[in-house]
Amino acid sequence: MKLPNITILDEVDKRLREKSKEVSFPLKETDKKMIQDMIDYLTLSQIDEEREKYDLRAGMGLSAVQIGVLKRIFVIVEEVEKEKFKNYIVINPKIVSYSEEQIYVGEGEGCLSINREVDGIVPRHARITVEAYDMDGKKYTIRVREDIAIAFQHEIDHLNGILFIDHIDPKDPYKDQEKMREI
Repeated sequence: MKLPNITILDEVDKRLREKSKEVSFPLKETDKKMIQDMIDYLTLSQIDEEREKYDLRAGMGLSAVQIGVLKRIFVIVEEVEKEKFKNYIVINPKIVSYSEEQIYVGEGEGCLSINREVDGIVPRHARITVEAYDMDGKKYTIRVREDIAIAFQHEIDHLNGILFIDHIDPKDPYKDQEKMREI
């Protein structure tokens, strides 16, 4: 697998603040290639020697808008065991239900579009159910929890022009921490 030729937008790019458009099916070949490129990039970023070789930051999720394509598509690449990955391809997602329980990432959320340290916690639902479409245009429903639920919510925010830093209270970055569970 070689490093795909994609450029990830930095937080100052105004396109990251735009709402992405619904995708129609069948997918265009350019969209299929973009999805594969995003999966390849994320996979390489999670393999230590590849990450060092290409000077990448590790990431598990990437939305189309982060590479300048305003379409409601994101991928998540989860390392399930050493260098074995599960790919989630999510097109036109809608959150249909979520838990009341809220969680946050203890070491803080990160984003490939935000190239700086950010203090604070991002409240997320511990479990969500999402309706979406696969690459063939087949509708599916998926229930995700914990870190994958956080990744889904983070990427869905991107599709709506929201960055994780928008959820952090600048005056009190750890606001309501005691009401949530750290993961």
